[in-house]
Amino acid sequence: MELPVKNHSRGIWILSPLLVFFLLYVVTSVVAGDFYKMPVTVAFVAASAWAFLVCMPSSLNRRIERFSAGAAHANIMMMIWIFVLAGGFAGSAKFIGSVTATVDLTLSVLPANMLLAGLFLASCIISLSIGTSVGTIVALMPVAAGLATSAGIDKALVAGIVVGGAFFGDNLSFISDTTIAATRTQGCLMRDKFFANFAIVMPAAVLILILYVMLGLEHVSPVEPRAIEWAKVLPYLLVLITALCGLNVMLVLVLGIISTGVVAFFSPSLTLLDWAGSVGSGMTGMGELIIVTLLAGGMLELIRYNGGLQYIISHLTARVRSRRGAEMAIACMVALANFCTANNTVAIVTVGDIARRIATQFGIPAPRAASILDTFSCIVQGILPYGAQLLMGAALAGISALDIIPHLYYPFALAVASLLFILCRRVKA
Repeated sequence: MELPVKNHSRGIWILSPLLVFFLLYVVTSVVAGDFYKMPVTVAFVAASAWAFLVCMPSSLNRRIERFSAGAAHANIMMMIWIFVLAGGFAGSAKFIGSVTATVDLTLSVLPANMLLAGLFLASCIISLSIGTSVGTIVALMPVAAGLATSAGIDKALVAGIVVGGAFFGDNLSFISDTTIAATRTQGCLMRDKFFANFAIVMPAAVLILILYVMLGLEHVSPVEPRAIEWAKVLPYLLVLITALCGLNVMLVLVLGIISTGVVAFFSPSLTLLDWAGSVGSGMTGMGELIIVTLLAGGMLELIRYNGGLQYIISHLTARVRSRRGAEMAIACMVALANFCTANNTVAIVTVGDIARRIATQFGIPAPRAASILDTFSCIVQGILPYGAQLLMGAALAGISALDIIPHLYYPFALAVASLLFILCRRVKA
């Protein structure tokens, strides 16, 4: 049951906590010359403290209750439980060697002169399976950089391939935190959002795959074929297949974690205690994201209760006369938030409730709204030189993040496909 909204209008003032967050995070980062110098959690704490000062009701206890009610909302808590399980699966899968096995499998089934296309496919498959772009880049970039050196290929090109493929799964995976945030904030099933996203993503992915096939015809892979450890691939396949079959995402992740434990149990070089440690490390590694989600949920509840969301909707949609215009408004809103936060999940959580209200007002199906939120946040995150993905990829490849940007063919193709999806796709009346 949704909490009531206070009937008053203080205009932009009630939205000032969002402005405090954006300005504090961005200005401080610019001055420091490092967009990760200011922790996003600290920025959210400061913005939440400001929200306590400017929002009603007047009683401090009532404000705390309202903030806590927003942080403990069913959608917020469901996201947190899924984040915990997703972290556990990612950590355990990495521990048993599933990432390396999946890379070997993908590259082994392709002709030797399909190295570029193979790397793109490997990045897409891994990110789709584990649901994290950063994890995919960390796992695959060292291998890709070594292959580039051996084959005489531009490292920036190879880095762009890996980063682009990483965002394929970040945007589409059932266990990606962006997918979780987008579907939970819009109130739709992950399977429905997946098929809505499919129409946007696949044309861009197929086009770029063909491009990489053409570019890679002159390159021969220097990698000697290695035996595929099929048992280590099974956890990823299990997660992907059960998710596509429509199982509850929490059950999917539990099955994935259990399957990694089974593999560890039958591996002579692994122990169950070390496996349990990897599960725990993966779960605790989601701590910052969980804290940010709680703070964002509480702060946005104070803003919502005081009429801030209605103010945004009325002004953002004042000149919107169609569903197409509303979809563009949602896309611009999440893109702007992502530029300011350099975190696609935080951007979705921040504007998700507003986007849902806009979608409801203009009759936009929830899966379509979730797809727009997820896709445009991933597009922006994928080209930010101060984003974690490009910074990590550049460091592992030994190049500059700015060197990679011209080779980010997939994110740019996805941007074009997404705009065409909104501007040209026929909308039912």
